Amino acid sequence: MAREPHEIGAEVVAAERDALTALWARMPALANAFDAAVELMLGCRGRIVVCGMGKSGQIGRKLASTLVSTGTPASFLHPAEGFHGDVGIVTSRDVVLAISNSGSTREVIELVPVMRNLGARVIAFTGVADSPLGRAADVTLCWGEIREADPTGLVPTVSAVLTLALGDALTVALMERRGFTTDEYRLFHPSGAIGTKLTLRVIDLLRGAHTNPVVSIDASFQEALERVTSSTLGGVSVVDADRRLVGILTDGDVRRSIQGASGSVGELLARPIGELMTRGPTSVTSETLAIEALRTMENHQPRPIYLLPVVDADGHPVGMVHLHTLVQAGLTADRPA
Repeated sequence: MAREPHEIGAEVVAAERDALTALWARMPALANAFDAAVELMLGCRGRIVVCGMGKSGQIGRKLASTLVSTGTPASFLHPAEGFHGDVGIVTSRDVVLAISNSGSTREVIELVPVMRNLGARVIAFTGVADSPLGRAADVTLCWGEIREADPTGLVPTVSAVLTLALGDALTVALMERRGFTTDEYRLFHPSGAIGTKLTLRVIDLLRGAHTNPVVSIDASFQEALERVTSSTLGGVSVVDADRRLVGILTDGDVRRSIQGASGSVGELLARPIGELMTRGPTSVTSETLAIEALRTMENHQPRPIYLLPVVDADGHPVGMVHLHTLVQAGLTADRPA
């Protein structure tokens, strides 16, 4: 006798419930790997790049979106598109979260060595620890072999639920470790995009000294480089004797200075920062609307910029705003029709 639809539905829900219960029971065995994954993501100075094919990719997109909305910069990379140029978004600052229930998804496992060659670290989400993906990753989170809930045992159902649950577990752990607050969540979830554009100011995105790296124009390149390195923004404001903004040094300036150096490394490090910085940088005031700051960055000539000094009425730096911060706040610049 054929089963009623609600009976089939109940069986699917039970299968997914049982799989989640099994994952919960497995969490003590995953503790070391889980903690290591959280530490990798906390230490990431770039973005979490989530990668997966098919249904795993769709769950991955949701995970990337949740990470961004809770204070962790993230983006989704489609593995197939990665082979056609999109892997260029991956840098040595990034951590890749690669998803494959079987651990043998060809597009994913073939892309992992490419991303590792770019310097990225890799966390695997898989059901098979001793799989090509599991072996290739720095950290492997494995839920074990499962049977999907459909009659064929092939349609991603149970595995999709486990991926989602494990991703949510990582996200919440990151939130707590970062001390992510209700105010920050409200900042990333305004009542509407139009309201955000009308009300969100640059000062609402600043976090005191943490977002205001500064060096004197008399500092050496080495001193400025150390300040850039210790900051998570990728740049430092340069001030004169009156503490007014006169320049900026970014990661890009550092690379160009090293490439153009004719003397020894020691000579370069000893040079005054005033000789190597970008003079008269574009800046905004703390009361500038965040959407205007974003437009300033995207419309900057000769090329867009990703870091914008923020100054008070007297020209003293009070912070820096990063492009990622504006994007995380839900802002997008107006595009022509």
